[in-house]
Formats: sequence, C-alpha cells, structure tokens
Amino acid sequence: MTTNPSEAPARAVTGMVEHVLALAATWTTWDGTPAHVDDRAYTPHKAIRRVADHLVDHLAELEARLAGAVPQPDHWHASATTTEADLAPFTQEDLEEARSRLTRLARIWANRLDALTEDQLDRSPGEGWTFRELALHLKESTYYADALGDLS
Repeated sequence: MTTNPSEAPARAVTGMVEHVLALAATWTTWDGTPAHVDDRAYTPHKAIRRVADHLVDHLAELEARLAGAVPQPDHWHASATTTEADLAPFTQEDLEEARSRLTRLARIWANRLDALTEDQLDRSPGEGWTFRELALHLKESTYYADALGDLS
C-alpha cells in the first residue's frame, strides 16, 4: 500500500469519492461494454458498488475495533463477480443515487476520522492497519472507477 502519511485521513476518503464521482458523471453514455482490467470486468454499476462496499467494509472494521469487538468478516463477492445489475445501463438517476450514497458515506468517514486524535489514528486498537492507514487505503478505491475511466 502506498500512503502519504502527511495527507489528512478524512481528505483521503473525501478526495477519493470526489474523483470517483467526477468519472461517474461521464458514465451515462456507457455503451454496455464492460472494461476488462486485471482479469476482471468493470461496469459503471460495479465500480460504484465496489467503492461503496469498500467504504462500508472498512467502516464496520473501524467501528468494531473502536468498540473493542472483533470485526465481522465481510462476505462480498467483490470484483470477482459481475452481477446482472452491474450490466444495467447507467442513467442520470443512477448517477444521482451514487452521488448521494458515496458522498454520505465519505462524510460519515470524515466525521469519524476527524473526531479521532492523532494517537488514535496511529495507534488504533485491535489487529490490522491503523485507522490512518485504513483511510489512505480507501483512497485506492479509485481503481474501480479508473478501470472505466472518463467516457465523455
């Protein structure tokens, strides 16, 4: 994982979502052909699903660890599976839904991260990455949107 430790964790997450949504704004013209990258197929709906799933998965991890609980393992099919829903046209309404969903998830992350002290960010309880590292890892979720790129 490549991280920039000086980057504000909340900004890493909100910036990632801004990047994804900027690309998603060009996907309403998608022709229905999945993009094939690294032995996986990507579509607009799949990219949005994967970004949202990644945000939810690691948020559940962060919250469990803060509560002193063991994080529940996820059971996502991840990017290995392309569903029928992933293949649907990506409409303006879908874009509006994605904007609402991802912006709100990023805001939840930013609020939580901004409430943590520097020590909590860097000496996070439980097993796994620190919370700062988790936030910087989430920035890599741009991968899913970048797989499709700008379709304008």
